[in-house]
Amino acid sequence: MLGLPARVRACLFDLDGVLTQTAKVHAAAWKEMFDAYLRERAAREGTEFVPFDPVEDYDEYVDGRPREDGVRTFLAARGVHLPEGAPDDPPEAETVNGLGTRKNNLVLRRIREDGVEPYEGSVRFVRAVREAGLTCAVVSSSANCRDVLVAAGIEELFDERVDGVVAHERGLRGKPAPDTFLEAARGLAVEPDQAAVFEDALAGVEAGRAGRFAVVVGVDRVGQSEQLRAHGADVVVRDLAELLESR
Repeated sequence: MLGLPARVRACLFDLDGVLTQTAKVHAAAWKEMFDAYLRERAAREGTEFVPFDPVEDYDEYVDGRPREDGVRTFLAARGVHLPEGAPDDPPEAETVNGLGTRKNNLVLRRIREDGVEPYEGSVRFVRAVREAGLTCAVVSSSANCRDVLVAAGIEELFDERVDGVVAHERGLRGKPAPDTFLEAARGLAVEPDQAAVFEDALAGVEAGRAGRFAVVVGVDRVGQSEQLRAHGADVVVRDLAELLESR
């Protein structure tokens, strides 16, 4: 009925880019933050300014990862290594946490100004999943996950939420490690081989594959179906409604 293996009893959904149209908000915020920092650093050191690519750099280094991991991973690719700092570092601090705070402030501002829209096809699919008697969880690296769910009007559709706040509290590794997905499956009282993972991020599908879930569905919003398959997606769709239409 849902285009999923018969043994699946639970569905684990990423948030940004799968359920809500916030991946583009994150990509724009990452670019604004990194470009400002890289431009200032280049001027200070007398080197060439190379901007952050909101498609290639976003997909490869930051999409789906916890915020500080994204900062660390992208800067390392540019040969930049900053001190970690502390979680309460102000946005002007030249630390991993400070840059993460800058990026988060930009995201929150954009969400306040523009609101959050869910993907209509995803909402239809989640409702069909619930009507079929399956349980649902949101698994997101974002510490703003609950706020986004509320803003999009879909919080009540999910039985479990494992986000950046929960991951920090419980010491869970972020994607591409499978920890957060495994924690969500435990919260729904299912084994990994009884759960389906839905992800648009390369790091996310890697996490789903590493956790040995029943099926990993890649959601291709930006024309990266081959990369999603290469990183671990069993099935790739452009919209979750396609799974309903395949019945």
